[in-house]
Amino acid sequence: METTQLDILRAVDALFDQETEFLAELVRYPSLRGKETPAQEFVADVLSERGFEVDSWNLDVDEISGMPGFSPVHAAYDDAINVVGTLRSDTRRGRTLILNGHIDVVPPGPLEMWTHDPFTPTIDGGWMYGRGVGDMKAGLTTNLYALEALRTLGKRPAADVFYQSVVEEECTGNGALACLRRGYRADAALISEPFSESLVAAQVGVLWFQVRLKGRPTHVAYAGSGANAIEAAIPLIAALHEMEHDLNTAARRHHAFADDEHALVLNIGKIHGGDWASSVPAWCTFDVRMGLFPGQSVDELRARIESVIHDAARKQPFLADNAPEIVYDGFAAEGYALSDDTTANAVSAQNLLKSAHRAATGQSLRHTAITATTDARFFGLYAGTPALVYGPHAEAIHGFDERVDLESVRRVTHATALFIASWCGLEDDKGHS
Repeated sequence: METTQLDILRAVDALFDQETEFLAELVRYPSLRGKETPAQEFVADVLSERGFEVDSWNLDVDEISGMPGFSPVHAAYDDAINVVGTLRSDTRRGRTLILNGHIDVVPPGPLEMWTHDPFTPTIDGGWMYGRGVGDMKAGLTTNLYALEALRTLGKRPAADVFYQSVVEEECTGNGALACLRRGYRADAALISEPFSESLVAAQVGVLWFQVRLKGRPTHVAYAGSGANAIEAAIPLIAALHEMEHDLNTAARRHHAFADDEHALVLNIGKIHGGDWASSVPAWCTFDVRMGLFPGQSVDELRARIESVIHDAARKQPFLADNAPEIVYDGFAAEGYALSDDTTANAVSAQNLLKSAHRAATGQSLRHTAITATTDARFFGLYAGTPALVYGPHAEAIHGFDERVDLESVRRVTHATALFIASWCGLEDDKGHS
């Protein structure tokens, strides 16, 4: 008997309490960078129990460092584990699909600033609270339960599907890159990041760098004979913000961001310096995040940054003879615009997601250009795979009291299941029937 859209929607609803419990369990794992393994082991066990072929491996920098899109990293990858679950099709009549999400979360910050413990999921007023609940454990959950709903109907995709739970998305993206190196390719990718049930048409790239400054220490009684490394950072930061303003001018914008006057954001994310309150500081480092438009070269942006910093440094007597050191560690991510992909697969995938979204929500699918980055670039730029970024509505991601709208999670699960059914087609799940 043919499986209808209504059958699929009802199957998702029947599992939604279970889906909510699964999301809560994921949030209980504090999967900060370098501490993702327990959460990944949980995901691997769940996938294995549900009939996936499970591949779990530790990232190897040597294997991926020469690939396009690699971001430099100085941290150890001794405990950076990716998990991919594969559902194999018997008929292979449809188109293959990657369902991608990341397990890593950003630090919660001071715990006293949270209303509830960030790793104790709490439901209040239709929202679930917790670090990573929106970004993006809800997306990992919608991906899984879209497939699970089909399984309860005795169906599975009529093409191979690769469920990916990756690390490193919040700082390099090297987890998704390692999946490409591992050979996981498909006709399309769906990344369920929390952008409020809209389709991401374009996203900026991100470059991380650190500036290291020297000073000349002395007792503050003789401060005039010293060189304050912390104060020396101030005009350098001002020069970087002037560069930021220039890069955002209308003539330099990608067309998807034509109406956004500040799409490229420069953020001074960390600063350290000095050793003693009564000593002129001999050192200072500050860490910076800078955006770039789709089509803009990371190498060209690096060259611009280095020129700006060194020009500003030459105006300071001590730094003129003690040049700042610039170190790249973390994101070296190009921007990506799905809207620029006119291939048949890209057009078809967007149209089918548009139809699935309307069937699930009764609304037209909105398109948005975001001023952040996701792992979509790896698929879209380096694998010839259109990457659809579409996930539930969340608030305060990376902030205090991060939360996700549970009814939005339900709707996205509806839409994802319908999209899988139309993109991949369906066949009988012999292991379930």
